[in-house]
Amino acid sequence: MSATAREFIPVRIAVLTVSDTRTLADDKSGQTLADRIIEAGHILADRAVVSDDVEKIREKVLAWTEDDGVDVVITTGGTGFTGRDVTPDALEPIFEKKMDGFSEVFHRISYDKIGTSTIQSRATGGVVNATFVFALPGSPGACKDAWDGILKQQLDYRHMPCNFVEIMPRLDEHLRRGSGGSA
Repeated sequence: MSATAREFIPVRIAVLTVSDTRTLADDKSGQTLADRIIEAGHILADRAVVSDDVEKIREKVLAWTEDDGVDVVITTGGTGFTGRDVTPDALEPIFEKKMDGFSEVFHRISYDKIGTSTIQSRATGGVVNATFVFALPGSPGACKDAWDGILKQQLDYRHMPCNFVEIMPRLDEHLRRGSGGSA
């Protein structure tokens, strides 16, 4: 089947801004993601701001990953090295599978724009409750880079040779298999 024969499938995406200082009204990074999600034809399932707190981040992400109305969660903020940057610390322990390639590709794209400063980000991705979860830095530029360079293509069912959308129905196979089967 050719790529042109596939029809676009909108994905329901929730955006979480992690910040002690931002509100929805002045959140440029979350708005950048929301605008790009809608522009691409996807559904902005929800949007929120929580403080830089491991439990609050984890609680919101887990709630969204347990919601059938959310297919993907994207967080922005809290991926650096300061004491308040705890987003990866909140998320990576709950990842069923970590997506090392997301961080690697993000850093490759980011390096072309900001050089070695990209090492100051702990951008990460993984799967939680059969839901893709991505943690991006808190700058609008980093959000643009991650969306435009990775997520826009991988969340488009028409993208070939493969994409996240076509494997979404199979992300929970390990849960459906039961305890008696072998891998």
